[in-house]
Amino acid sequence: MVARALLGKVLLRRLPEGLAAVRITEVEAYLGVGDAAAHTFGGRRTARNETMWGEAGRLYVYFTYGMHHCANVTTRAPGQPEAVLLRGGVVVAGAEMVRARRRRSAGSRLLDGPAKLCQGLGIDRTLDGADVTVPGEVWLADDGAVVPRNRICARVRVGVAYAGAAAAWPLRFVLDLEP
Repeated sequence: MVARALLGKVLLRRLPEGLAAVRITEVEAYLGVGDAAAHTFGGRRTARNETMWGEAGRLYVYFTYGMHHCANVTTRAPGQPEAVLLRGGVVVAGAEMVRARRRRSAGSRLLDGPAKLCQGLGIDRTLDGADVTVPGEVWLADDGAVVPRNRICARVRVGVAYAGAAAAWPLRFVLDLEP
């Protein structure tokens, strides 16, 4: 439910050079201890994933492949480690800042992946645990944009083939922005 609800919301990031805002267009749900694709599968609790075990509405940021950051929003009460990976979005404010951070010109593929999203918004492990329910360095907002259910596509998750049957669960949600 939370993954679908995040589609169309705005992720805002206060950067040294100004404010950037991104409309979330792609997310992926991770269902905690019973989900073989989740960082908390089987009750795994580490310094890296500790934020997932805490309050809902926190940013869980992890570093992967020795070079990329990825950001999730925690979704359940303490002790229920579930989260939604922020997979992609489109810039609605601060495009020049985001392009400079991505070292790219304009284009539809500017923030079409979780690592690209984090790079473009300057999200790293220093923001792990940030409360995204209130304005701060990074937060989520609802600007009233309506997302019709027929514009949401459910797909299998990406990059979790190791998770067996859980890899085929249709827990990736994509917002089709084309009319």
